[in-house]
Amino acid sequence: MDVAAGVGPDLGVGGAAGVRRWSARPSLACAALLLALIIGAGPAPGKPVERLLVLGDSIAAGYGLPAEESLPARLQAALRQAGYEVEVINGGVSGDTSAGGLARVQWMLGDKPDFVILELGANDALRGIDPKETYANLDGILAKLDAAGVKVLLAGMLAPPNLGPAYGRAFASIYPRLAAAHHCLLYPFLLDGVAAIPSLNQADGIHPNARGVEAMVGRMLPYVERLLGKK
Repeated sequence: MDVAAGVGPDLGVGGAAGVRRWSARPSLACAALLLALIIGAGPAPGKPVERLLVLGDSIAAGYGLPAEESLPARLQAALRQAGYEVEVINGGVSGDTSAGGLARVQWMLGDKPDFVILELGANDALRGIDPKETYANLDGILAKLDAAGVKVLLAGMLAPPNLGPAYGRAFASIYPRLAAAHHCLLYPFLLDGVAAIPSLNQADGIHPNARGVEAMVGRMLPYVERLLGKK
């Protein structure tokens, strides 16, 4: 009998050869059935992973840090540890301004995020850009996110003190005004608890080090959970 050709055993034939042919068929049939079940079943459908985009500048990009120590990477790790299946997308570009963010936000929406943390404006302040211009750019970004149905956590920023109190007040007012206008969550100051603390910053005194990023994640996490609708 040729088992591979599908010819059945001759039940009337005795001897060792007949026994071998008879015992081979069930084994091959079971193996074929198991393979069919595996292929046919495929992976079990799971709950879609939600996507969170961090749209920002060098702080989001992880300037001066390994990729795994960047703010998006550490935030994703914290969310996973808390039991949330969320993919955090690093949309940071070092040196980016609010104008740069407005120019690329539509392209970033190609990643189909469900949520966005918007952290832009620090480089505007460092360059002394008119707060009205920064407001208009961020307003444009938020309008595009609103139109895409994306929920937003707006991360505020403060201007350096050397620009004077009037500039500082005008700049600081940008974020609460935008949050009210677009009905989005506001994290008042992105570098809260980290700014001006040498042990939490790199040598430039501007960008957080790995310890600083962990401190930021710890402070931001309750706000991010609210953004995700988990709290």
